[in-house]
Amino acid sequence: MTYSELLKNNPLIAKLSLLQFIAYFGAWFSNVAIYTMLVNFGSSALAISIVTAMHLLPAVVIAPLSGAIIDRFRVKSLMMVLLLSELCMTLLFLTIDSKDELWILLILIFIRMGSSSMFFSTEMSLLPKLVRGKALQKANEIHSIIWSFTYAAGMAVSGIVVNSYGIKTSILIDVMFFVVAIILFLNIEFKVDIIHTKEKISSMIKDGFLYIKNNKLVLHLLFLHASVGLTSFDTLVTLLAKNEYKYVIAVPLSIGITNAVRAFALMIGPLFITNRVNKDNLFYIFIFQGIAIIFWGFLQFNFYFALFAVFLTGFLTTTIWSYTYALIQEKVEDKYLGRVISYNDMIFMLSNIITTFFIGIMAGFISLEFVTAFLGIGFFLVAIYYKWLKKFL
Repeated sequence: MTYSELLKNNPLIAKLSLLQFIAYFGAWFSNVAIYTMLVNFGSSALAISIVTAMHLLPAVVIAPLSGAIIDRFRVKSLMMVLLLSELCMTLLFLTIDSKDELWILLILIFIRMGSSSMFFSTEMSLLPKLVRGKALQKANEIHSIIWSFTYAAGMAVSGIVVNSYGIKTSILIDVMFFVVAIILFLNIEFKVDIIHTKEKISSMIKDGFLYIKNNKLVLHLLFLHASVGLTSFDTLVTLLAKNEYKYVIAVPLSIGITNAVRAFALMIGPLFITNRVNKDNLFYIFIFQGIAIIFWGFLQFNFYFALFAVFLTGFLTTTIWSYTYALIQEKVEDKYLGRVISYNDMIFMLSNIITTFFIGIMAGFISLEFVTAFLGIGFFLVAIYYKWLKKFL
């Protein structure tokens, strides 16, 4: 099955994919405006790092509650409320005029990213109710490809708009993305049987944790999927630009080009390898991912050589992400999908945060080359873990 066949045979998935494309583009489009705003305010490095953390924290903090809400309420009504929330928070960005209002910006970002995280979890819990097997893996890959493309294109286009027309104009354009997303969403009909429960939210949160605790295979799959967090390279890319490449190319260009190359690899990798991946050879995919990261570490002395290597680090990542996500979706009962998907996103985000702190701390003791190599070795350990886990799948 090809991507085009999946979208043609499943109009609902095609519409959801288009919706995700617009919503994600809008989410990344705002980031350049926000960080430019902080720079213009003369914000400290700590303030900027706190704003960055605020983009990650909502997925961790609200996961138990969001999972219960997803399983408790009607999907379309919930997704509409979440889109409206993202629209309103984006519009309120226009009210921030000085660094004295930074605390307001943090609240707005938290609410918007919390809504975005819940929207994503809702959509991912809906997919296994629409398709199964290879089609589900393909659907996951489409969503991951969209994320990668919008990450690169959204920030690139926004950078041009912010530079040419200013922050306020960029935010207004971003608002329009969400208006378009809402109009598109109003025309989507969910012709699928979805289980709704009348349980109390508190009981559902407790029940969700107990479900995972009593289903060891699901728990192990959550940890397996979280291994993709070892590819959280944002801090590493920034440190390389600051410490190694500033003599070759401007720091912003170094960061932008490196992330764009990696995002391009994330996007096209599945087009070449997805049909060749199965439970038997996923072990080797983990091994190759580790080798690619170590290879990148050894080529970091040269910016242009490193670009080739960083492309290789992203080439397999989307397939690992989508395949392990599909394993989770297929092993969970429909009744618990929303909660498990939310908890999965929480663990995955924690993995990203831990990797980020690991890079930041270890960079003070050893070279970035060896920090990168340790991340690659981490995937060798994940491969061993998967080889043991595979006999239970």
